[in-house]
Amino acid sequence: MNYSYLIIDQETRKAAIVDPAWELKKILTQLESYNVELVAVYLTHSHWDHVNLVDSLVILHRPKVYMSLKEIEFYNYSCENLTPITDGDRLYIGKCEVQVILTPGHTAGSVCFKAGEYLFTGDTVFVEGCGICNGFGGSAIDMYKSLQKLKALIQPQTNICPGHSFSKKIGCSFQYLLDNNIYFLINDIRHFLSFRMRKNQPSSKFY
Repeated sequence: MNYSYLIIDQETRKAAIVDPAWELKKILTQLESYNVELVAVYLTHSHWDHVNLVDSLVILHRPKVYMSLKEIEFYNYSCENLTPITDGDRLYIGKCEVQVILTPGHTAGSVCFKAGEYLFTGDTVFVEGCGICNGFGGSAIDMYKSLQKLKALIQPQTNICPGHSFSKKIGCSFQYLLDNNIYFLINDIRHFLSFRMRKNQPSSKFY
C-alpha cells in the first residue's frame, strides 16, 4: 500500500502533499473536503510510485514541487515548477515550518520531511524496516549513515509516516522504531551491511 500525506496550515488553509500517487480523485476530494489551497508537493524520492500524480496536480493547482537537488541530478528528474532542495533547508506552508533531512540509501538523494511532531520518511524508513538499497543509486552504507543521522536528530515522540506499510500501523512513535526496528538496533556498520544486503530479499525495486 502507498501512502500520500497532506500537511495543512490551519491558519492560512494552505497545504502540501507528500508523495502523491495513484488515486487522484481521492486526493482532490480531500483537498475540497478540508477546504485548502494546495501550494506545494514534497517528494521524498523519484520512484514512480511516489511521483506519478505530480504532473496532474501541477496542471490542476500549480503548486511548487520540491525534491532534493541530489535526486534531481542523479536521476535526471524533471517536471514543471520543480524546486531543488538541500539538507537542512526550511520550507513553509503558510506559517508551518518543514525541515528537509537528506537521507540517501534507498536512492541517491532521498529525503525525509519533518513537520512539527511528524516525520515523513518515504522509503527510507518503514515501521517494519528500511528501504532496499540494491537499486540504481542505492547504497547500504548511505542507508546506515542516514539511520544514524535520524537517531541523532529525531525526538522519540515524533510520529513516523512512511511511504508504505507491510504489517504495522503507521503513525507510531520514533521510540517504537528505536526499540523494535532491527535496522535501528544494529550499531555496527559491518553487521548492518551484511544484514541489509543478505540474499533472498524482496525483488521489488520500491521496497
